[in-house]
Order: sequence, then C-alpha cells, then structure tokens
Amino acid sequence: MSEDARSDTPSAPLGEHHTATRNEKMVIAASSLGTVFEWYDFYLYGLLATTISAQFFAGVNDTTAFIFALAAFAAGFAVRPFGALVFGRIGDLVGRKNTFLVTMGIMGGSTFAVGLLPNFATAGVVAPILLVTLRVLQGLALGGQYGGAATYVAEHAPNHKRGLYTSWIQTTATLGLFVSLLVVIGTRSWLGEAAFANWGWRVPFLASILLLGVSLWVRLQLNESPVYARMKASGNTSKAPLTEAFLRWGNLRIVLVALFGAVVGQAVVWYTGQFYALFFLEKTLKVDGMTANVLIAIALALGTPFFVFFGWLSDRIGRKPIILAGCLLASISYFPLFHALTQAANPALAEAQARMPVSVLLVDSSMPCSFQFDPVGKNKFDSVSCDVAKSYLAKAGIPYVEKSVGDPVHTNEVAIQIGDRLVGAPSTMDLADTGRRKGLIAAFQKDLQAELAAAGYPAKAEDARINKPLVVAILFALVLLVTMVYGPIAGMLVELFPSRIRYTSMSLPYHLGNGWFGGFLPATAFAMVAATGDIYYGLWYPVVAAAATLVIGLLLLPETFRRKIEE
Repeated sequence: MSEDARSDTPSAPLGEHHTATRNEKMVIAASSLGTVFEWYDFYLYGLLATTISAQFFAGVNDTTAFIFALAAFAAGFAVRPFGALVFGRIGDLVGRKNTFLVTMGIMGGSTFAVGLLPNFATAGVVAPILLVTLRVLQGLALGGQYGGAATYVAEHAPNHKRGLYTSWIQTTATLGLFVSLLVVIGTRSWLGEAAFANWGWRVPFLASILLLGVSLWVRLQLNESPVYARMKASGNTSKAPLTEAFLRWGNLRIVLVALFGAVVGQAVVWYTGQFYALFFLEKTLKVDGMTANVLIAIALALGTPFFVFFGWLSDRIGRKPIILAGCLLASISYFPLFHALTQAANPALAEAQARMPVSVLLVDSSMPCSFQFDPVGKNKFDSVSCDVAKSYLAKAGIPYVEKSVGDPVHTNEVAIQIGDRLVGAPSTMDLADTGRRKGLIAAFQKDLQAELAAAGYPAKAEDARINKPLVVAILFALVLLVTMVYGPIAGMLVELFPSRIRYTSMSLPYHLGNGWFGGFLPATAFAMVAATGDIYYGLWYPVVAAAATLVIGLLLLPETFRRKIEE
C-alpha cells in the first residue's frame, strides 16, 4: 500500500448507502482481528489463574495472598473504566487509529511480559507486585481498545450498514476466548501437566508476541477514520473531551441513559449467558469441567453468527427494539431456563432436592452470617458456625432453606437437617481455636457428605444421565439472548454521541457496565446463593438489572439507527 493510500488526510466523502469498498472490508477484518487478539490476552489470565496463583502468591501469607489476588482480579475489571477515560480522551484528541495502536501495544506487551516474570520462589514479593502492575496495564488497555475499534469501524461504515459492520467487533470477545482455550489446551497436551505447571504456562503468554506483531502490522496498513480526518482538517476536534463529555449536562445525561438504559442490561445478559451459565454447570450442578466447557463451546459456536444477524437486523428495524427485547426475554426466561438446565444436566440433584430437602437450623436468628462475596476465591468463611455450614452447602451445589429454632439442636448452635437426620456444625466458640479449626471443619464436612450421599445427593453429575442435546439447546437459548443485546450495542453507542467526543463518551458507559455490573456478576450471584440456599437466587441480579434497563430504555433511550454520525 502506498504512502498516499495510508495518509490521514480526509478522503472524498462516499455516498450514504454505497457498496462496501475493499478498504472498508479491510477495516472490519483488521479491527476485528486485532480485537480478537486483545481478548485472547485478557482471557489468558482467567484461564490460568490457578497456575498463576501457585507461581506468584503461594509463598506469601494468606492475608497478603488475598490482597494480591484481589488486586489482580480487580485490575481486569475495575480499572477498565479508567482506561476508557484515559484512552477515550486521547482518541478524541489525536485520532482513533493511533490510539488503538497504542492500546494494542500495551496489551500485547504486558501479556508477553507476564511470560517472562520471575515467580515468587525466585524474586519474592517483587514477583506478585510486577504481576499486578502488568494486570493494571492490561485492564487500562482493554478499557481503551473497544471504543477505538467500534468507533473506527462505524466511522468507515455506510449509514445503512453501521450495525452490520460493528457487529463483527461484537464477535471478537467470544472468538478471543476460543483462541485462548485452544492455545492453553494445545500447550497442556503437548508438554504434559507437570511441565505445564512448572514452566509451560508461560508459553501461551509468550506466544502472544506473534499475535501482537501480526495485529500491529495489519492495523498499520489502515487510514485514519474518514470522519475524524475531516473533522481534524476543519479544526473541529475537541480541546477538552472529558469536560465536554462528562461536565456538561446535555452529554452527561446521554452517558447515563446509555449506561442504565442499554449497557447495564447488555452486560448482565452477556455475563449470565456466557460465564454464569458455565459457572452454574460446573460449580452448582457439578458437571465435569471438560464436559461443561465442550457443551458451552458448542452453544457459543452455534450462537456466534447471530451477533452479525442482529447487527444486520438493527440496520432495518432499529437498535433499541432488539436490545430491549433481549432484556425482556432474559428477565422472564432466566428462572425457567436455569431450572430446565438443572433437570437436564443433573437430574439426580433435582430428584434429591424434591425427596429429601435440606435445611440449615439456626438457634439464634440474629446470628452473624457473612455475605459470602469472594471474587478471587481466597476467603475461607471458616470462623463462624453458620458460615462454615452455608459455605460447604453452597460450594457443593446443595440447595437449602434456613430455619430459626428456639432451642439448641444436636447440641450445636447450627445444624444441617437432611430429611429427619441432623449433622451438627462446629460451634463458633470451638472455631475460635485456630489449632483445632481445620480438623473440626474436616470432620463436619465428612459427616455431612456421608449423610448427603445417603440421601441421594450426587457428588457430581453422572455423565450418562446428562441430556447433552437439551443442555446445548438451553445454553444456545442463553447465548441467543446475548447476541440480541450485544450485536447492536456498538452501533447504538457510536450513534448516541457527537464525533468530537465520541471515543470518550461511548467508552465509559460501556466499561462501567461490562467491567463493574457484568464483571462482578458471578461472584455476587454466588454470594446471594450462599446467603439464601436457593441455587437460583443469584439470577435475581441479572433479572432485576435487565428489567430496570428495559424500563429506563423504553422511557429515555432514543432510537439512533437512522442518524448520521459525521457531526
């Protein structure tokens, strides 16, 4: 490609409904490919979290390990809105192309560097500090890349195909997850588990440098967005995008409407359909991890084309009705779908629950029981009697109801009732003896496990009884809802804001919604389950959020699909 072809000078305006040019197809392919690789980088940490924890956190005390693990987790989700602010501002000041080249370089470089880090045994506490620093850089970069890719593609698209063009960006998170899964599984199979745990875990991180090189080379061939180039040539770029975007009520109001009237619902539906469904299969229904991954991978493969379909459809009937219809369907279908998932994936659990219900009996209804919010899996909840009881049942996927009783039961302050049998939990006073605590809990769990098995509660789902076609069908229905809300969202966000502050304005609500409301959904939903004993209670989180988005969106969210975005 010649230097003239790659210049950032404004090109002659194309017709509003022109046929896609070769350059536009290249824009879609390059932006999507680069974004796939950025999601690949982001997901690697999640897939290898257990191995990384053993390498970097195993040598520190429990409290310090918890702090580091929490910081590393938060960097992936909590700092994304800050990345949106930093890189959104830069994108509106200096251009779309150069900004997402920078975010890609930071993301790829940070991921590659993780593969080079010394572990705790070699470098001591410096190792987890370096890891958390790189995770912060990854979170910041991810916060900047989505808005850049979506804005860049949309500003190249003909008006009547903006939803279709940007929907390709929406497939990239799923495809990035696929690529990272394939690389991790392939490396594990090639090296073996022992070598992988020792040093082979570094290979997927180091391999990212190849993906980074390809992505940067492809994106360097592209022009600046024609909308931004013309705006820059005419001197209409914003001098203070953060001020214009968030300190002026006219635009701030649109940011808030976009967040609560579209993105929050999109985020909780997205995380429920792809991540909480997998969590529910593995952790609650006790389906073997490999089987659960294969089943959800099939559903994702079947559902992914619908991101593009609903993007295309939104160019014809509008973005708003599709996104809000997805929120409506999610809010009314999640409970029946997850009940059906239990029957299909672990019928023995459903049968045992109906035949021999489990109760947690508390002598004192005011007894302090923790809300077991544990995003990094490091909290033990082992110092209070009711926490010990509820934590085991929740992690074992055993539904229960809580009952307050007036007199001591089984000579304990807390007991588990299974049918007419009682298993007493260690008292809070006894648990205060840290030397005896571990043994007391182990003995309680052994007795409880034996009684649960005798009552017919399965330790894991029986593979022969899993109705796999039905499970895939249910998971596909959940993924289809994801594609409804996610396919058109990029087009809508781009169209809501003026071009001079578009990158900044759209990035923040997207990453607040997906990084905070969506990212913390699995941990929050599990804590809700542990608090109530109802394995479906966590679904109230996405149901209420989706329903709230539906109401706010119906009342306040404008339709945008016929808007011009050059202004």
